Amino acid sequence: EGEGKTTMLIKRGDEFIGMLGLMDTPREKAKETLAQLKKLGIKKMIMLTGDNQKVADAVAREIGLTEALGSLLPEEKVEAIKNLARQENKLAMIGDGVNDAPAMANSTVGIAMGAAGSDVALETADIALMADKLETLPFAIGLSRKAKSVIKQNLWVSLGVVALLIPATIMSWASIGVAVAIHEGSTLIVVINALRLLGYKK
Repeated sequence: EGEGKTTMLIKRGDEFIGMLGLMDTPREKAKETLAQLKKLGIKKMIMLTGDNQKVADAVAREIGLTEALGSLLPEEKVEAIKNLARQENKLAMIGDGVNDAPAMANSTVGIAMGAAGSDVALETADIALMADKLETLPFAIGLSRKAKSVIKQNLWVSLGVVALLIPATIMSWASIGVAVAIHEGSTLIVVINALRLLGYKK
C-alpha cells in the first residue's frame, strides 16, 4: 500500500496463503493530455476515485494532477463535486461508470468516455467522447470554444444587419426587395462562417 497498490489477501480455508498488490495504470496518453489541458488554461485537475488515497496520490504524481481524492464512495464523489463547485466558477467532470453519473449531474459540464462508458453516464453527460480516447478532450474543449466564438460573431452579424435594415426600410432608404436581398445575403454569411468549424483542427 505504501507503493500505492491495493492489497488483496488470498485465503484457502482458514489459512492465508498469499497477498497480491494491484494498481490501476493511467491511460497511455494521460500525462500528455493533462499537459495540453494546462496549456489551454485549465488550472486545476483533480481525480476522484474509489481506490485508496496512496494509490490516488501515486497516480496523481505520475501524470501531473493537481490533487487526488481517494477512498470515495459514489455519494462522497457527489459531495466532493458540490464542495468544488462552491470554490470554482465552472467545473467539468469526466467519468465512464454508473458511479460517476451523479457527480457528473452536479457539475457544470459532464463529460463521458463514450465507447467504454455506461449508458447511465452517457445519458447524464453533456459531452460524450465517442472515440474513448482521453487525448481527444483538448480538441473537444478547443472546438467548443471556437464554436462559442463563431456563435457570437453570427449573432452580431444577424442583429447588426437587422438593426440597419429596419430603419432603412422605414425611412425608405431601401426598398423591401433590397432589404430582403441583403437579409438573405447575411444569412449566407452566417452559414458560411459556421461551416468553418468543420475544418477546425488543434
